[in-house]
Amino acid sequence: MIYAVVNQKGGVGKTTTAVNLGAALAERGKRVLIVDMDAQGNATTGLGVDRQGLEICTYSLLTMGATAHEVRVGTDTAGVDLLPARMELAAAEVELASAMAREVRLRTALDPLMQEYDYILVDSAPSLGLLTINSLTASKHVLIPIQCEYYALEGLSQLLRIIEMVKQNLNPALEIAGVLLTMYDRRVRLSEDVASEVRQHFGPAVFDAVVPRSVRLSEAPSYGKPIGEYAPDNRGAEAYRKLAEEVMARAESRTG
Repeated sequence: MIYAVVNQKGGVGKTTTAVNLGAALAERGKRVLIVDMDAQGNATTGLGVDRQGLEICTYSLLTMGATAHEVRVGTDTAGVDLLPARMELAAAEVELASAMAREVRLRTALDPLMQEYDYILVDSAPSLGLLTINSLTASKHVLIPIQCEYYALEGLSQLLRIIEMVKQNLNPALEIAGVLLTMYDRRVRLSEDVASEVRQHFGPAVFDAVVPRSVRLSEAPSYGKPIGEYAPDNRGAEAYRKLAEEVMARAESRTG
């Protein structure tokens, strides 16, 4: 199953969610692949992979004909593999603009790996450009992180329109798997107000798991580790374990 972790706003927890949900699923014995589709390459460094030492990356996958097997690298997190990104991925938006089948490059590239993984998580760029369209076209499910801060719902109507357009024109199987509340601070009234507003807007699509604002969660990427390895008893680690259980339960209910 392929999940696109998408929100065009930056700093909402997309990469944190892709990396830590992937690691939490792997803790439960699942085979996980994380696809870094953000030129900043934060999912790559967050899993301890040196971007500068890479010869090929997702840019090569989308524009140069490299295969997913060639681009794939292992990580120090058991059960988690990675299709890494480097800064040149930013050029793919321009280079693919006039290319044939430009919206389905990622889907085509991932097809040979589908049977090797239980979950493929695509960390999308903070935009609604061609790279994000590729992420949505390749995926069956969309996971939307929303931060518990002011203007949290700003721009979401545009994102939902893009998801619907991709569903109508490129990927009829696409559906929203869930909405994840991130950066929740129980000491701040605004967090609860935003959480309440999001739940009112999205209803049962909102996951019960809520990711807290946490210094440890912010520190973990600088050590190249998911929070479950860096600080296993941290509230953030517990939140992503709970999210993993919910994602698995929802997936089973859809296929059951």
